[in-house]
Amino acid sequence: MSDDVIWHCIRHNHCSFMAKITTGIFCRNPYNATGICNRSSCPLANSRYATIRDHDGVFYLYMKTAERAHLPKTLWERVKLPRNYEKAMDVINKHLEFWPKLLVHKIKQRLTKMTQYRIRMRKLQLKVREKVMTMPRKQTQRDLRRLEKAEKAAQLEKNIESELKERLKKGVYGDIYNVPFKEFDEVLDMERDEVVLEEEDEEEGMVEYVEGDDMEEMDHMDDMEDFEGLSDGGTNGDDHLDDQVPKKPKGSGSNLKQNAGKRSRKVMTEVEQDEETNSRQRMRM
Repeated sequence: MSDDVIWHCIRHNHCSFMAKITTGIFCRNPYNATGICNRSSCPLANSRYATIRDHDGVFYLYMKTAERAHLPKTLWERVKLPRNYEKAMDVINKHLEFWPKLLVHKIKQRLTKMTQYRIRMRKLQLKVREKVMTMPRKQTQRDLRRLEKAEKAAQLEKNIESELKERLKKGVYGDIYNVPFKEFDEVLDMERDEVVLEEEDEEEGMVEYVEGDDMEEMDHMDDMEDFEGLSDGGTNGDDHLDDQVPKKPKGSGSNLKQNAGKRSRKVMTEVEQDEETNSRQRMRM
């Protein structure tokens, strides 16, 4: 099919790349060199065509010839252009030496325009600017619901952790050897704190007996000697009571100090008994 027939069908019937607006008719085909829908710029109605495309900041020269029209797989020949503008121009002149001058001029214009907007992009990237982001209402509500669910799940994990610690503390699981060291240390610390608190409570209610001072022991010894003198000067009727009074033991001073308190109590009771017997005898007389 000739190029004129293809252009007649595209122009007067239908073309999916055509965009009609108030300012003119434009072409959305990525291989269009000018972006305008006309006979010389249409990549479909020209069997011999060339253009420049950008792939992630790298420019490539695309060329189409009539000899490869029957092979769609190898329809376009691609040549990488250098980043230097002058060297890229030399490559274009080399590959498009015998092509139509109008088409070569359009390709050079496209290269100049693309080089300028690449320079502007680099300058804008170096500047620090605030990026305005829009948050749709539905997405915001969705994020809030997810946050609530995450909080509930976290609370559930905390409850499960505390329950497992309580069971481990009570010995429900027996001997477990693969417990994480951190959680195991926490349980041990809790048990130690409880043991310390129990010991403190027990010490508060305990009754202890403490040995007295030396001065108090000496006073008990003096009181005991006075009561012995009273018991020796009593009546004959109280001999059976005097016999009950134990004699002063012969031993070391340490044994005497230990038994001082007990002997003093016995002497006090015996003296009270002597006073009661004397009072009874007087009443009889």
